[in-house]
This record gives sequence, C-alpha cells and structure tokens, in this order.
Amino acid sequence: MKNNSIVKSISKNKTLLLMLMPAVIHVFIFSYLPMGGIVMAFKQFKYQLGIFKSPWVGFNNFRFFFLSGQAITVTRNTILYNLAFLVVNTSLEVIFAVILSEISAKHFKKIAQSIMFLPHFVSWVIVASIAYNIFNYETGVLNNLLISLGLEPVNIYAKPAAWKYILVAFKAWKSVGYGTVVYLASIVSIDNELYEAAEIDGANIFQRIRHITIPCLVPTMTILILLAIGQVFRGDFGLFYQLVGNNGLLFDATDIIDTFVFRSLMQSSEVGMAAAAGLYQSIMCFITIMITNYIVKKVQSDYALF
Repeated sequence: MKNNSIVKSISKNKTLLLMLMPAVIHVFIFSYLPMGGIVMAFKQFKYQLGIFKSPWVGFNNFRFFFLSGQAITVTRNTILYNLAFLVVNTSLEVIFAVILSEISAKHFKKIAQSIMFLPHFVSWVIVASIAYNIFNYETGVLNNLLISLGLEPVNIYAKPAAWKYILVAFKAWKSVGYGTVVYLASIVSIDNELYEAAEIDGANIFQRIRHITIPCLVPTMTILILLAIGQVFRGDFGLFYQLVGNNGLLFDATDIIDTFVFRSLMQSSEVGMAAAAGLYQSIMCFITIMITNYIVKKVQSDYALF
C-alpha cells in the first residue's frame, strides 16, 4: 500500500518534482560528492597515487594547526570578527530596512535600494584597490587630507588595531545592502491593517515600528542569525586576504583560519593539512549551530531551524 501511495504521489506531483530536480542535482554535486574528500584530512596526499591510494597518517595533519602556536589566535580572530560582522550588519540592515519602508517617495526608495545593493556585486579585489587608494601612506586620500589640514600622515598598514574597525566597516559597506533587501521584503509582507489599527489608536511612527515592525521581523532575524552563527568558524577569505594580503605586521590582529591555512598550503603544498583545517572548521560550525538551535528551540520553538 505504501509503495502504491508513493507512486501515486510522484505521478501527481511529477511537474513539481521535475522543477525541483536541478536544485537537487546541484546540491548533490557541489555539497554531497565533495564530502568524499574528507578522507584527505587523514592522509598524506600524493598526486601520483590519488586520494584513495595515498597513505593514511591518522591525525598527523591536524598537528600542524594545533602545534603551530597560532591555532588559538586565528580561531579567536575568526570567531570575534564573525560576531562583529553579525552584530553590526544585522543592526544596520534592520535600521535601513525600517527607514526605507517608512519612505513614501517611490523613486527615491528605488534609487536608495540600488545604491545600497550595488556594493554586493563589487569584487573584493576592487574593494582592496579602493582601500589601498584611501590608506596608502604616500598617495592615499586619507594622508593627503591629513597633510592638507597640517597634520602628520598615518601609516595605517603598520597599525594592526586600526584594521579591526576597517575590516568591519568594509564588510558592512559590501553586505548591508543585500541584507536590507531581505528585511525590507519581510516588512512588505506585514499586514497593513496592523499599522492602520495602531494609527487609529494613536500610535506614532516610532511606536508602530517598536510594537509592530520589529516583532514581525524577529522570525526572519532569528533564522538569518542562526545561519550566520553556523558559519562563525569560517572567515570571509576574500575580505581578509585581499585587504590585508601578506602584511606580516597585521597578522596578529587580522589573521583568520582560512588565510592561515592558505599561506601554510602555499608554503608546504600539503593538501592534507588544508583538508584537516577545513574539517576542523566544519565540525566546530556544526557543533555551534546545533547548540544555538537547541537554545532557540527551548526559548521559542517556532523560531528554531529544526
């Protein structure tokens, strides 16, 4: 009976299943098949032998990361930067989405959305060029401005503390526009009768935002935050590598797991070591999102991912 029911269900929904097939194939090829490469984390990869014939080395590939003396530093930097990105970007995205939703001028709203969304499509290589032209010691815009004001020029590329704020600022500049559109779509879906009823009851614009808009955004915020927390051990390689590069003076303040592993791979060509670090990141991300989702489920089960 169950087999007949399954066959009938497939026959009934064959059009929808065919529409779903490209996405399933894409996920299978790019998400599930590569998981076979996890074995490289436990092998000494040799190109002439391939993945499966290379010799097993157990957990030796993990030693380079944990015995390097930088494991704690780069892990801490990765977590703290991602948390900073999460807090700053989410706050700005919600603020801008609320502001845009309250603007009645349609043309201005469309232009503002386009301007904010544009940086999302700009490559980190271009962003790095923009940053270099701003902070370059000799010809940068910042130092030219300081000199014109009679002040001493500043070598930003030799000041690690400054880059904690620069990286967060550029990440926000590039990402906030995309997130704003997501939250704006959630605001548009809110029933207008709620606002009309609140306005009749005498609620001003700030009260409507506080008691209607923000509470209605909480489910979307929770899901997006949970997804972001699931990537808290993975850094934005393009951001950190393109803006900082191989400037050793900034490593202590800006080095993350991804850039550390990349440089180690370029120097040693040990693919197994890079695979071990990637597996470490994946395991920590999995543990983090499971714990966070469990907490959210205990507090408000409707907002949990599963």
